[in-house]
Parts: sequence; structure tokens; C-alpha cells
Amino acid sequence: MTEFKPLKKTVTLESKFGNITWGDGKTFTLFAGPDIIEDDAMVIETAQEIKRVTSALDIPWVLKCSFDKANRQSLKSFRGPGMSQALKSLEKIKVNVGCNFLTDVHETIQVKETAEYAEVLQIPAFLSRQTDLMVETAKTGRIIHIKKGQFLAPWDMRAIAHKAVQSGNDKILLCERGTTFGYNRLVNDMTGLIEMRNLGFPVIMDCTHSTQLPGATGESSGGRGEMVWPLGRAAMAVGVDGIFLETHPNPEKALCDGPTSLPLKNLEVVLKNLKKIFETHKD
Repeated sequence: MTEFKPLKKTVTLESKFGNITWGDGKTFTLFAGPDIIEDDAMVIETAQEIKRVTSALDIPWVLKCSFDKANRQSLKSFRGPGMSQALKSLEKIKVNVGCNFLTDVHETIQVKETAEYAEVLQIPAFLSRQTDLMVETAKTGRIIHIKKGQFLAPWDMRAIAHKAVQSGNDKILLCERGTTFGYNRLVNDMTGLIEMRNLGFPVIMDCTHSTQLPGATGESSGGRGEMVWPLGRAAMAVGVDGIFLETHPNPEKALCDGPTSLPLKNLEVVLKNLKKIFETHKD
């Protein structure tokens, strides 16, 4: 029988905005925020509501927001205001709201500057095998959130994680975000959550990008945002150390990944439900 148990090696973030531990089995952490910084006001609105909800439910939370989306399907797609401008804005927002911050890096030249602002650095799924990017990110000493490539098996993440470990950084979180099933479709193998966690690293479930329909519109990806909550429930029942989801005040008007975003107004009821399921592991 497979049980959700504390890991021998946990990952801890120590910060003035609050300490967080992954892998001890006592709680789960939420990575949540808008997909990308569209404007400061929208990010602040979203972050303040997430903080209100997570504080009331006693769920550790890290703001997720990208400064650039480098893997857009079309040149016409919105990519953000640019790295330096966006990072400065996001720094002001995280200080104003009082929260830790996660963002992704796409190239080695982005890593050093981004690490000055973000407590957690994310390796995108498409780039999970990029050795130079992993090594450079590991050198920062920041916690690394590694998304499993859509083309990888769960056990492939052992060698990928050990690139960071062998570069001097064992503060690793592994993330499931769906596996390519066929044209324009991803699927989730929930047994993969167990297999990745058995590698000895805390595991996060990305409920947002797992609902993606890659390239479905021809110009951009589509999605099934209504599946975010069911995937979260399933992952929580299996046992994970955290949930990743993107949320927006108005997904229909979001400039990026609107079809996969959870409406902000639904966040509280979703988290209440996920916490109830997590608590069953303590029985």
C-alpha cells in the first residue's frame, strides 16, 4: 500500500515574508497568481485576494507571475512588458502584498537578475532538459521548481533533478503538468505523482497547464479551465506537497492562458475543498 508520508529530505524557504517547508506532510503549499504581468493593478488585485483567502485557510502561498512568455505560438501573442521592467514591478507588488514570489526563466542570461527578485525559480516544461539553464539556475542557491516536460516519463526526472544537485543545489521541487497524449491534448497519470515523489523530492501538481490544449486554436493554445478543480482534487487525494494554479479576475479577457485559468472568484471554494482532502492523509 502506498501512503503519503513525510520525505527524508524536505525543502525549506526562509524569508521575511514567511517560512515554507515542502515534503514534511504537514501541509501543502499553493503557487498561484496570474499567468503574466499584464499591468500592476491586475496583479495586485489578484495577489491581495489570494493572500486573503490563503491567510484565512492557513495555506502557505507563493505568488506566481511570469515576466515573459517565450514559448508563444504566434508573434502576435502578448509576451509581457520585458524582464527588467516586469521584475521591478513584481518586486514592488510582492513587498506591498507581503508574499514570496515564483517566476520562470527561459535563458541563462535571465537567471542572475531574476534570482535577485524571486525566491523560487521555475524551469519551464519545454526547457526541463536544458543543461546549461539548469546548472546556471542551481548556482543561484534559490529553490528550483522543475516542470516535467510533456515528453518525459516521471522517472526521467531523476537525472534532471540530479543536474541541479550535482551543481550544488538540492532545493528541488518536481512538478507534474501533463503528458502529451496526441495532437492538442495532454493527459495526467496520477501514479506518476507517486513515482516522482519516490525519487525523494517534493512534488507539485500544476492543475492549470495540465488542462491545456496545445496549439488548439492555430494561433494559440486552448484549454479546459473547468478541469482545474477536478485535477486538483485527484492529485490531493493521491498526495502532493503543493498545488500550482493560475487565476485571473476575468479569464475571458486574460492576455495569456485565459482558457486554463481559474476564475479568481472561485478560488476560495476550491482551496477549502482541497484542504479537506489533504487533511484525510492525517487520519
